[in-house]
Parts: sequence; structure tokens; C-alpha cells
Amino acid sequence: MSYRLLAAATNHPDPVNPYVGVFNARSIGALADRDVTVDAVVPRPFAPPIGPYSSYRRIPRTSPARGYTVHHPRFLYAIPKRLGYGLTGRSYASRVPAYADRTFDRPDVVHGFHLYPDAYGFSDYCDDRDVPLFATAHGTLLNQFESYSRGVRSKIRATLRACERVLCVSDALEKRVREYCPDADTAVVPIGADPSRFPTDQTDQIRHELDIPDESPVVLFCGHFSRQKGVDDLIETLPTLAETDAHYFFTGRDGDRRVPLETAIVDAGLADRATVMCDVPPLALRRLFAVADVFVLPSHSEGRPTVIYEAMAARTAVLATSVGGVPEQVTDGETGVVIPPGEPDALAHELELLCADPGQRETFATAGLERLRDHGWTWTDHAARLDRHYREAIDR
Repeated sequence: MSYRLLAAATNHPDPVNPYVGVFNARSIGALADRDVTVDAVVPRPFAPPIGPYSSYRRIPRTSPARGYTVHHPRFLYAIPKRLGYGLTGRSYASRVPAYADRTFDRPDVVHGFHLYPDAYGFSDYCDDRDVPLFATAHGTLLNQFESYSRGVRSKIRATLRACERVLCVSDALEKRVREYCPDADTAVVPIGADPSRFPTDQTDQIRHELDIPDESPVVLFCGHFSRQKGVDDLIETLPTLAETDAHYFFTGRDGDRRVPLETAIVDAGLADRATVMCDVPPLALRRLFAVADVFVLPSHSEGRPTVIYEAMAARTAVLATSVGGVPEQVTDGETGVVIPPGEPDALAHELELLCADPGQRETFATAGLERLRDHGWTWTDHAARLDRHYREAIDR
């Protein structure tokens, strides 16, 4: 039985920001590969004529994605966020569902790929049409729940109750959803990564292209350059890491800790062995995952990070912190190393040990890939899980 899905995702690539929310594009694309008709809205803010957000004016009404077309209806995104987030949700709810009503046939199911404003914005639309509403619960919103205003928290709780089912990316987030809304219907639906997309058979060639000696281990970080992702802890490890012969790649979304990281690299004498890069294209990033011997993510807060799935898919040993759903992904001492957050000395020590022990890295890398496959942490399996939840709701 074919059915029509309306997917809503504010966090999704667009022509101006092609590397934002790639995980949502992977999820929707995997659904489009199945017997599902996908309509997708990726709403974008009204843009001022000048200033840092004026680039949003260049985003067209529609843009292509893999297997589906993305529509970009406009809504008001009020700033600063801490004061205007409630207004943002109301604008989304008044404008985006109306656009969907004018543009698409009636859906059989609606999926907000973030609780707020996506699922919140479509909750009345679904209630009026008796269409099941699903929402994905990621880490950022729920881990920062108490920092939002009372009005926004109330909207999020109302959305949790309105959903046919809240699909949590980790067990830890499912527990958090139930704390905030005990009567929410929840399920854990992990995301993942596809091993076939990582060129692990080309590591020698990639090393040669990057001018990395065969005997030097490669350490990769991928994440927002922020305190939350543990960049300050990485900065503190640099003097110790300078004593190894490893090469380091720090990649991710630009943030306020990028410049301090670059300064610390120079101060530690690592300028010839450490590279900092922002907004790396997916193909180039997969090459870095493939060539890396150790992936490090010293976050202070997480859901279940996509980048850890990608490290596992690329047969890369993982060193991460025991936050959110990370311990659900990485089995300490079997598929990688898990340490407490905010402990740069422990981080430096474990990095030093892994850099010095290629046998242990290989053991972790092999076990991590097996765990990924055994648990079905791939986009194909992810889409199959979503499909089962949708069909169950449609058949009721």
C-alpha cells in the first residue's frame, strides 16, 4: 500500500546552507526510496534586505533533494531566540500548514522532524483533518528544555500530547520525553549511517593526497565549534597531543570556539599537523572519516550523535563522553572508549593511549562496524522502522 507523507523539517539543507541538517535529508530521502509519496516543506525565515540573514532571500520557492522536491514557505523567525521563540512557533503554525494545504494533496501522515516548531506548527492542521502526527525528538531541544520560556515549554508539552507517537533517537531522550509528558506515546527510532558510502578501501590514497605518513595515526573531530561539543576540553589536550606523531582534523559548523582552537593549535606547535575546517561537503567528510584512526567527540550534551554512527560505519575507533545516548552507541572497552564529560586530562590520556596502540584501534573499529550492522543503525533500516509506525497509524 502506497501512502502520502508530508515531511516538515526546518533543520534541513537548502541552497544557502547545504550542509545543515543533513541527517534529516538522509531520513526523508530513505523514505522516498520506499513505496512512499513524499511532500516536503523546509520553511525558511523572511529575510531582511541587508545584514547577516539577508542571504535567505536567495532561497527559491522550491529546491531539489535526493528523491523528493523541497518547498520553502516563509515564516517569521523572531530574534533574539530567547525572547521570540514563542512568536516563531505561532508564525510557523499560521503560515506553513496553510502553504501545505494550498500546494499538496491531503497527506495520510505528517511527520515533524523536530518537535518545535515543526510538529507544533502542524498539530492543529492534523487535528482538524484527523491525520496522524509524528515527531522526532532530538537532543538539543529536550536537553535545553528548562532554558525555554514557560510559554514555549507549554507548547512543547502540548505537542508531545498531540502526537500519534514521538519518535526518540535514543533511550535517554525517550526517558526525558516521559518526564516532561508522562502520557506521551513514544518509541525509540535510531538514525544511522550507511557503511557503503565511506571509501574505506581508499585510505592509502587519501593519506597520500593529504600528505600523511603511513605510520602516523589520524584523529578526527566533527561537530559545532562550541563549548557544548567539548572544544575547550580539546584545547586543553593540545599540549599533550603535540607529543604524539598524530595528525588532527577538526571539522564542523563554525562557532565561537573555532578561533581559540586555531590559536591553541599554533601555541602547541601543531600547526603543521592540525587542520581546522568549517562546513566540509559530505563527500569530503566521508573521506576524512574513512582515513581517521580515532574519532573524538568530548560533548557535554547529546542525543545520539549522527557522527558516531558515521565513525562506526567508516571503521573508526570512537572516543566519546558518557552523555545522552552516547553509551547506547559505544560500548566502553569493546567498540570504543567512553569517559566522563568535562575531564580534559582523561581525554588527553585516552587519546594518547589510542594513538599509540594500532591493534586496539583496529579491534574497536571492527567491533563498532559489527555493532552498527547488528543493530540495524543504517538509513535503510531507519526508514523501514518509520514506515512500520506510519502504516500502523494509517491502518487504525
